[in-house]
Amino acid sequence: MHHSQIIQRMEDSPVIAAVHDSQWDRVLHSPVEIIFYLDANLLTIKDRVEQAHNAGKALFVHVDLANGIAKDKTAVEYLANCGVDGILSTRPQMIRRAKECGIVAVQRFFVVDSQGINSIREMIKTSAPHIIEIMPGVITKVIKQFRKLDVPVIAGGLLETKAEVTAALGSGASGVSTSREELWYL
Repeated sequence: MHHSQIIQRMEDSPVIAAVHDSQWDRVLHSPVEIIFYLDANLLTIKDRVEQAHNAGKALFVHVDLANGIAKDKTAVEYLANCGVDGILSTRPQMIRRAKECGIVAVQRFFVVDSQGINSIREMIKTSAPHIIEIMPGVITKVIKQFRKLDVPVIAGGLLETKAEVTAALGSGASGVSTSREELWYL
């Protein structure tokens, strides 16, 4: 499937199911159009591809997490030969190989701070993924989880507005750390 078709599917159905084997049967009967398969297995991947496609879904394998499949360029070729629509990876060499194999390449990034954003920009230039995934999607939920542990939480990184500071504090953070001087005066 061409990456423009995947992008169109995302526009039509923006929720992507990130699933483990225990969720497989349920995802096939769900309305999602794209599946991110987080624990693919060498022994079952061909069946999973067939099942997903028969259910009208595009299947992406998180190659960094795949079981029994090496984390190298040959793994991407193997997955492409199995019929996956694309891969997810944090590794630029895997992204480049996916594109060479004619499948969609989604590069996953974990954003921590503003320096990380600059690094991501540079990495995107070198690996040229079709799509990027930025994680975490919702940091306030993470703050709420750690608030329950009776350990003070400081939210740091990427805070740029008063609203973001307020959201972090409102979620249970005891404080925020920021290099933005205008936020020091709140």
